[in-house]
Amino acid sequence: MNGDDNPKKIKVKIISLLLLLVTFVILIGIAITFFSNIFSESSRPGLFSRRIPDVTFDELSFDVGRARMFAHTNGSVAAAGTLGVQVFNTEGNETLRDSFRMTQPAVTVFGNRFMVYDIGGTSVRVFTGSQILSSFETDGTIVSASGNQNGWFCVVTQRGGGIRGTVTVYNNNGARVFEVDFRTGFVLTAEISPDNKNLAILNFTDTVSRVTFYKNIDTEDEPSHVFDLTSGLIIDISYLPAGDLLVISTDLLFFIDEDGVAEALYPYHDKRLGSYTRDENFIALHIYDYGIGHRGRIVTLTSSGNILGESATEREVISMSAFNDSLVILKNDGIVFYSDELEEFSLHSGSPAVAGSSHVVAIREDTALAASDSSAIVFRRED
Repeated sequence: MNGDDNPKKIKVKIISLLLLLVTFVILIGIAITFFSNIFSESSRPGLFSRRIPDVTFDELSFDVGRARMFAHTNGSVAAAGTLGVQVFNTEGNETLRDSFRMTQPAVTVFGNRFMVYDIGGTSVRVFTGSQILSSFETDGTIVSASGNQNGWFCVVTQRGGGIRGTVTVYNNNGARVFEVDFRTGFVLTAEISPDNKNLAILNFTDTVSRVTFYKNIDTEDEPSHVFDLTSGLIIDISYLPAGDLLVISTDLLFFIDEDGVAEALYPYHDKRLGSYTRDENFIALHIYDYGIGHRGRIVTLTSSGNILGESATEREVISMSAFNDSLVILKNDGIVFYSDELEEFSLHSGSPAVAGSSHVVAIREDTALAASDSSAIVFRRED
């Protein structure tokens, strides 16, 4: 009997152990599901995937012709096209329309104002969401235009007759306050400082990219100093709120202080700059790795050069836009919302509405516009 009992006892113990093991596995599964749900509702990144917030979208019916460009400020979205300009508020109501012909429209934002101009043409419009403030035709063909937070703006034109570029500065009432002609080098763009006193002009000579500075344009009409970049090419310039000039080149992000002294902020000599955007609070760069498809990284920095965040990407970046402390990127498979430290908030992918979009405009931390020549969709990230 004892010999028969031992195998039975052993079988009972084995079955008990198996039942205990199964129970343990089930409890572990329940625990994982419970904690995964907790983490999915949290905004902090962790080991578990967060719940992707729902994304709703509404279509805005812009009717401004072809070659559309878009911008946003102060709760208004403006579109410029070959047939003029049109402005909607974020609820989808039209607040302004002005019809005129352009060949290559461009739109920029400064302060709470828009400026639309015709590159290669002569038309300029400065307006808010509901009112046109300035409307005029330039003497020469327009190359570029920009403005500052106080409503002052400058327009770069070409007039011929041996002049390689003319920069005209206008005050916030649209009156001319300063003008200078360049006979050496092609003038690309100009920027007026936040205090309305200083002017920086980017032009190209045969050998260098050059920034020419004018101090106190209300009393002085001669350059105060010149900065030449002999290696690489300067792509863009813009004034920082503190008064230094931010310079974006093909190799380096740097700034030039009021005395003309340059200081490097972020080098990328062995990379290729894809695109960039900035708001008052931060700068965002998209940098490609050479020869490896779309592989690269997104970098955000403060205006003093401190890195806020870095994120690797292997998808095509079509467009990017910054607003306050947020960054919105249109990639080839959807829209991504980021914080300025590149914490990813939500990803909307695979939507037919995104297909074919060529522009993205950040409207709020949770709202963006994706647009093309045939559609304009406002996306809202629902928390």
